[in-house]
Amino acid sequence: MALTLTACASAGPPPPFEPPTTEAREVGDPASATDPGTPEDPAAGWTQTGVASWYGDPFHGRRTASGEVYDMDELTAAHQTLPFGTVVDVLNLDNGMRVELRVTDRGPFAKNRILDVSRAGARALDMIGPGTANVRITIMKPGGDVVSLRGGCVVVQIAAYRDRESAEAKAREAGAMGFRATIEESDDWYRTIVGPFARESDVRDAIRALDGFARRCPEGTPPPPGG
Repeated sequence: MALTLTACASAGPPPPFEPPTTEAREVGDPASATDPGTPEDPAAGWTQTGVASWYGDPFHGRRTASGEVYDMDELTAAHQTLPFGTVVDVLNLDNGMRVELRVTDRGPFAKNRILDVSRAGARALDMIGPGTANVRITIMKPGGDVVSLRGGCVVVQIAAYRDRESAEAKAREAGAMGFRATIEESDDWYRTIVGPFARESDVRDAIRALDGFARRCPEGTPPPPGG
């Protein structure tokens, strides 16, 4: 059953810190992460436990998947599925440090990790040196819908390659499934995207079918049908 998202939802106080057990867990060990799967409309109070990492250069100053420019000294984070704008309480289970971060990007894509935090977030969690930490995240404020948070025009990125031939092959696969696919070239990458979309339901259908992620339309994209 999908959870109902309401603007006035309140998470209440986040769960208290519980010191780690005396049995050490290897950071990155699959057994150390519990991911029940992100619900379609995650509400305040939803939690997830696993491994977090942090990212800074060379991503500082680049545009994130939400369309914002990444500033590693702001309290932000990347999550694979939580809606952009979601505010999460992040508790470092290794030392009890915690901070609230706003989801503005997609990632991490390393196996067995659930969150990438900014350098500012890593400092607040005292994980700059280790690079990773066991964390529990709790939604404090749900994000907005996937389309309105990106200016009313959304594409779904399904792949990125260094060579155009691979990107075009991926575009043909998406086209055979009924999606309008194009190639975006920038920073020596060829990104295969489908869309544009104006309805959140269409975005979710594309994400499910093609295993991609939503992002703001590239500059100059014609308005999507129904937009």
